[in-house]
Amino acid sequence: MPQGATAGSSRPPASAQAAQAAPVQGKEQRVTKQRLAVSAALDDLADFVSTQELYRILQERGTAVSLATSYRILQSLADDGLVDVLRNADGEAVYRRCAVTGHHHHLLCRNCGKAVEVEAPAVEAWAARIAKEHGFTAVEHTVEIFGLCPECTALQAGN
Repeated sequence: MPQGATAGSSRPPASAQAAQAAPVQGKEQRVTKQRLAVSAALDDLADFVSTQELYRILQERGTAVSLATSYRILQSLADDGLVDVLRNADGEAVYRRCAVTGHHHHLLCRNCGKAVEVEAPAVEAWAARIAKEHGFTAVEHTVEIFGLCPECTALQAGN
C-alpha cells in the first residue's frame, strides 16, 4: 500500500450498522467485538488500507484482534459488499468503506494512498460494447487509475 492511511474521513460512522447489516451476498455474519472494531477502524480511514496496516492500527488502539481474524473479517466485509477491495500498485489487497454505493472506480495516489471515487459512464459503455462484440455476458470489470494526487505532485515539483 502506498504510505499512510489518512484518518478523518468526512463519511458518517457506519460501523455498527455495517457490521450488523444484512449481507449483500454470502451468509449472515455474527456480530463480534472484533468485527465491530474492524468496521469502526475502517470508518475512521479516508483511504484504502491493507490488512497489515489495519492490524497495526487496531493494535495501536489496544484492540485485541489477531492478524488472521483481521484477514477473515475484511474478506467477509468485501464478500458482503460492505467495503471495496482492490489491488494496489504492488498487487496487495487493500480495503476501504466507500461513500459511493453501486459500481464505481478509483483514482489512487501511488505516493500517499489518497483515493478519489469516480463514476465513469464512458468506461461502462466501452466495457459493455467490447463484451457484446465478443459475445460475452454477465461481464464485470474493475478500473483503478494510479497516479500522483495534486498535493504529492506539488511536493515532488518543489524538490
